[in-house]
Amino acid sequence: MSDRSDGSNKSENLKSRAVTQGVQRSPNRAMLRAVGFRDEDFTKPIVGIANGYSTITPCNMGIDGLAKRAEASVRAAGGMPQMFGTITISDGISMGTEGMKFSLVSRDVIADSIETACTGQSMDGVLAIGGCDKNMPGAMIAMARMNIPAIFVYGGTIKPGHYNGRDLTVVSSFEAVGQFSAGKIDETELTAVEQNACPGAGSCGGMFTANTMSSAFEAMGMSLMYSSTMAAEDEEKTISAAKSGEVLVDAIRKQILPRDIITRKAFENAISVIMAVGGSTNAVLHLLAIAHSVGVPLTLDDFETIRARVPVLCDLKPSGRYVATDLHKAGGIPQVMKMLLAHGLLHGDALTITGQTIAELLAPVPEQPSADQDVIRPWSNPMYPQGHLGILRGNLAEEGSVAKLTGIKIRKITGPARVFESEEACLDAILAGRIKAGDVLVIRYEGPKGGPGMREMLAPTSAIIGAGLGDSVGLITDGRFSGGTYGMVVGHVAPEAFVGGTIALVQEGDSVTIDADARLLQLNVPDAELSQRRAQWQPPQPRYNRGVLAKYAKLVSSSSLGAVTDLNL
Repeated sequence: MSDRSDGSNKSENLKSRAVTQGVQRSPNRAMLRAVGFRDEDFTKPIVGIANGYSTITPCNMGIDGLAKRAEASVRAAGGMPQMFGTITISDGISMGTEGMKFSLVSRDVIADSIETACTGQSMDGVLAIGGCDKNMPGAMIAMARMNIPAIFVYGGTIKPGHYNGRDLTVVSSFEAVGQFSAGKIDETELTAVEQNACPGAGSCGGMFTANTMSSAFEAMGMSLMYSSTMAAEDEEKTISAAKSGEVLVDAIRKQILPRDIITRKAFENAISVIMAVGGSTNAVLHLLAIAHSVGVPLTLDDFETIRARVPVLCDLKPSGRYVATDLHKAGGIPQVMKMLLAHGLLHGDALTITGQTIAELLAPVPEQPSADQDVIRPWSNPMYPQGHLGILRGNLAEEGSVAKLTGIKIRKITGPARVFESEEACLDAILAGRIKAGDVLVIRYEGPKGGPGMREMLAPTSAIIGAGLGDSVGLITDGRFSGGTYGMVVGHVAPEAFVGGTIALVQEGDSVTIDADARLLQLNVPDAELSQRRAQWQPPQPRYNRGVLAKYAKLVSSSSLGAVTDLNL
């Protein structure tokens, strides 16, 4: 753990690190000379560049150029940059496969690797650059743990694909599979959608998880204003990366620490922005985990409280029309933040990594969006009067569950349970036409421990939409959903099946109720019957006994607590 974990004695701490690194230990100097240090460099702050570059995914394939620009900027500002790599898993590529079990796991691997490199090498600050979903919360968890000056640089969003006059995202490809299986499109159109959905570098283009988390970090003050909705391939993204390096070196000199910024007010600001833009359900999981790392009390109930007072202002995919680059042209996250600030729903006095407050940075932004666009709706005419991320409870989710409550035509469904022990089994049933209107699909043993890894369910939810059942079929799971998911679907059901949650006791044909307005998730079975089933239930054997998934399953907490791996250590 960093010697500044409590944020005290900032100037003395920086001095002591510089002395330890550069003066008292000449063997250290010898090693550092080999990587380019000169005599005058030993008193400069050492700045880690956590580079998430990878050709595994389009989300991260443009990051190396940004990392090099940031590196040069740090050097020019008087710091000594030290580049190191971090991993990524492509959710879009691993979706629907066994590999998706490693996606949420990668969040903690990223956090651990950044903490290990920065603390092990006595770095004075870190600039992390990431693209795909888990890069951002992974980096932020590490920043919160270490409490050394830090800034996050988003690799940028992908530009939309185009086909037959409509914008495409990666979700379009998943939905096309469902349409093809339902006989609604032919193979030629299916192939055309797949070929045109992802035209280049950048993270998935709707207000899915990557763009949701980048927006949250901008709202929290840990990234530069306007940076969260820039396109990966545009020059302004490169300029922003360079500016981030300058800002970080200044923050090191001033000793502006993450725990000065990532406060209760910052979390409330982030949640308000996420509600206003219609962000991903995964934001709930990730913000809970970051709050745990920084020691800020945050619960599922906080999301419900903020949901009730913040309207949805943006018309963005997956349930809306536009993508993140459209939001950027319309004024980006600062425009949304200024509207919230003007209506008393944002903490303007919250600090940012620049040393300025949120209100100071938003001063030039108008209180109303431009009238020549309809991506950001005026305050008087929001998309929805309340936020979209609801916390559902009931005997099926005593610790809570997470659902998107907006954009659904049927607000309540009570139907027979169709029970599946894995995502693959459910998807097979949908594609084979065995699911009917009124069914409530139950996918279990996909939770943090049971999966393990809490896979996202984009394949089955997209297949439901593609088959035309999105408004008539419910789905609940102890797994997660992609940020691209929408419809009558409920995830993060806790306690999960693997630890004996009620979802493990559901039987085929049981009556299940999902009620968005009452925020209820209920198994309509008498308590006496449930008690009998519970007495007969036996926990399954772990699916993995070696390696990272086995370790993760032993350590990970409930999703209601953020699925963190250091809760009870």
